[in-house]
Amino acid sequence: MQAALRPHSSEPPAPATAEPLFPPQLLARLDKNGPRYTSYPTADRYHGGFGEQDYRLALQQRRAASPAEPLSLYLHIPFCESVCYYCACNKVVTRHHDRAARYLDALAKEIDLHVQELGRGVPVSQLHFGGGTPTFLSDEELARLMGDLRAAFHFEPDAEISIEVDPRTATPERLAYLQRLGFNRLSFGVQDFDKRVQVAVHRVQSFESVSALMQSARALGYASVNVDLIYGLPLQTAESFSRTIAQVIALRPDRIALYAYAHLPERFKPQRRIHEADLPDRATRVGLLSAAIEGFLKQGYTYIGMDHFALNGDALAIAKQRGELHRNFQGYSTQPDRDLIALGVSAIGRIGNTYSQNAKVLDEYYAAIEGGKFAVERGLALNADDLVRREVIMDIMCQGRVDFARIEARHGLRFGEYFSRELSQMASLAELGLVNLRPDAVQVTGLGWYFVRAVAMAFDGYLRTVSTGASYSRII
Repeated sequence: MQAALRPHSSEPPAPATAEPLFPPQLLARLDKNGPRYTSYPTADRYHGGFGEQDYRLALQQRRAASPAEPLSLYLHIPFCESVCYYCACNKVVTRHHDRAARYLDALAKEIDLHVQELGRGVPVSQLHFGGGTPTFLSDEELARLMGDLRAAFHFEPDAEISIEVDPRTATPERLAYLQRLGFNRLSFGVQDFDKRVQVAVHRVQSFESVSALMQSARALGYASVNVDLIYGLPLQTAESFSRTIAQVIALRPDRIALYAYAHLPERFKPQRRIHEADLPDRATRVGLLSAAIEGFLKQGYTYIGMDHFALNGDALAIAKQRGELHRNFQGYSTQPDRDLIALGVSAIGRIGNTYSQNAKVLDEYYAAIEGGKFAVERGLALNADDLVRREVIMDIMCQGRVDFARIEARHGLRFGEYFSRELSQMASLAELGLVNLRPDAVQVTGLGWYFVRAVAMAFDGYLRTVSTGASYSRII
């Protein structure tokens, strides 16, 4: 049972123009990589010792314990017509749209496997199509997939049903059809409007085309439209990114996701086509982020945390103010913490106290599903330490506050003893002005909210033993 909700008391102040948003001495201390904490433990801690039978057991236990509890659903559509060089997602680049037929057959079988374990008609409060490019699928294919889902699950009347849209291929007519299928939220992948940057990352799209789609989405009455941006891309400059910020503000999306580009060419082959010499240096990256934050805050957006902004009055901004934020694999959310069924190649889900990830290679995914088995390749069953640290980290990431007494009551421990080492680190972060350390709580400050990942990392038990920081994105 969660503690009584309370207003968030650490809203970042609007940055003053006379001083830098991020003091240089602070950046020097916190110039490192860190997890985004869409889950804890993070996905790099999952292992092959957790497999298909473990996942099946988790589903059976859920059916026995809470069969009527609403679910979230995530579907991964891996296909893209062309490769974006910055992309780190699991994808299959092809112009052969007929490849989707076998994938839809496999998704239908995977959905049926879940029905066999959970029963038919389990309520769903949230559905998200990600990729890849979900709109790679034709209207007919999307209709088939939504039909399969509606036959298997019961969608609540106010369910959030969202899809990632490629503005280069979408049309107003397509948006109208998506709405008829039940989608009520859209996310446009923009990244940057500067032509030189777009050419450098192999993703060219005009401001005018995105603006037309935005106008269509509003006319159709979509509940929310998000725009994705990336800072730290090749050839970005303070001047060019300021123009992009102004253009995005002119579009007035309900929400904005501003991600830091993580250049990891040793892991993600398409990134090898990006010339490292074209990447902005640290000072420029920080300037890009600072300008974006300042621009959005001045134009009526709330800084939700990490990558997210929302218009004042948007449900996400209201949840931030009330201390009701939650976090899942798609980022910040107003939805309560739900079990998540993840469908498709490489998709990551959560059932009870377990995480699982499907096979990342399409042929391996097909082999499992077509053989009548879940395609779970790896996962994790959380132990008692994982559970308490997950709660602390999510309190930090979502509410910006950890109440010691609440954690003690829920987990039967003495906070000061259990987290003595972590509280010593909190004292150091307090000296930097990132947290207020009180006898009964840790409270993230307005400045600390910009570095909330660094605060959460202090409670990450896995970083204490084995550090794989190079595989994470930069904190700033």
